[in-house]
Amino acid sequence: MSKSSKRWLREHNRDQFVNQARRSQLRSRAVFKLEEIDQRHKLFQPGQIVVDLGATPGSWSGYASKKVGPAGKVIAIDLLEMQPVENVTFLQGDITDEQLLQQCIAELNNAEAALVISDMAPNLSGIAVTDQANSLYLAETARDLAFSVLENGGHLLVKLFQGSDSDTFRKGLKKQFQKVTLHKPRASQANSSEIYVLAKGYNA
Repeated sequence: MSKSSKRWLREHNRDQFVNQARRSQLRSRAVFKLEEIDQRHKLFQPGQIVVDLGATPGSWSGYASKKVGPAGKVIAIDLLEMQPVENVTFLQGDITDEQLLQQCIAELNNAEAALVISDMAPNLSGIAVTDQANSLYLAETARDLAFSVLENGGHLLVKLFQGSDSDTFRKGLKKQFQKVTLHKPRASQANSSEIYVLAKGYNA
């Protein structure tokens, strides 16, 4: 194991959110990012339909499922397999695939989603410009899917690596949503460039 890998492992094991997730038997520390943003903005309501992109291993889907309750529905999508989560319908595949989008729309059963959430991230190359460009592509893909499934007044929460084009992405959302804000949850790594863009009030 390289020195950098050992250093990452030490920092990972000391991370308070990693340890809290382990104690609570949660699937990943990422749930605390969603929880913090939700506590501030009250994103979830009982009975909602939520689409979760980049869902594996399922911590966001599990949180959303508890929030929307048995009257609601969560549709989770990821390239990677995900272990079952209660009250969550999982679709495995590439969200850029038109066939998968049609599967998602079919699962909505003539309804529309109140919320689309995306914690998608690219496989990191270690080259900042490349990673930011790939992250932007995923964020744009999440945005485009949201345009297809969101109800009027619905919300979009999407992860994005900050870079030269991230401000352009945010400004673009302002054309379709009533309010757009940026968030850096406490559970995000301090040295990470990730931010979460919250777009509220979709103008369908």
